[in-house]
Amino acid sequence: MRIGVISDVHGNVLALNAALAALRREGAQKVVCLGDLVGYGPYPNEVIERLREEAIPCTLGGTDARVAFAFAEPAGRDGVAEETLAWTRDVLKPEHVAWLRNLPVQHRIETPAGDVRMFHGAEDDPAGRTDLRMHPQVLQRLLDRLACRVLAVGGSHVPYERHAGDAIAFNPGSVGLSLNGEPGADYALVETSEGEDGTAGVALRMGKAEYDVGAVAFDVIAWGLPAVIADVLRHGRMVEAPAEEA
Repeated sequence: MRIGVISDVHGNVLALNAALAALRREGAQKVVCLGDLVGYGPYPNEVIERLREEAIPCTLGGTDARVAFAFAEPAGRDGVAEETLAWTRDVLKPEHVAWLRNLPVQHRIETPAGDVRMFHGAEDDPAGRTDLRMHPQVLQRLLDRLACRVLAVGGSHVPYERHAGDAIAFNPGSVGLSLNGEPGADYALVETSEGEDGTAGVALRMGKAEYDVGAVAFDVIAWGLPAVIADVLRHGRMVEAPAEEA
């Protein structure tokens, strides 16, 4: 069984289309999205429409929750995230807001190799963070508690994988706002297989699909979104502002 895993689309439908096309070429039989579907990018409605058209199971991300439930922001808080979230709330269609509000926090798939568990941030909090760089024993206890052979989490925007015995924990990176230093749409492919002795194995492959980054960056500017987002898209990383001359 081949399962495509994507995360952190962040309103970038061109990147989403590229990732889905790449997974289709690699024979993915099912695709799951780990949340943060909106925020930052200029196409939040188009992203949700595409995911719904493809009937792709999605979990709720922290950004999705802040948009869908209009959580109160701390007093005096102002920045790129707050600006883009306010813009997203203004343009997102009511039916898409309602759809986001009904997304589950977790998703599970049963395979011959064991369960695959997936969520965005933490198992009970989309806005949380699961740092896969934890001590190996702590990671093993987490996998045992979740009763899974494969654990997929989002949120970091950087592809990363860890192995614990015959289990795998990974972050597929970000489709729409990758931060691993290379522009493109990150994705992962989980493949389970059965050996001659009847035991089931699992393998993971990370990938990155090319798309028209320049077109998305142009639309970011055209819609009046912060220019820093366009810079991140072009460079695949956070770009430091030049130092002011004395």
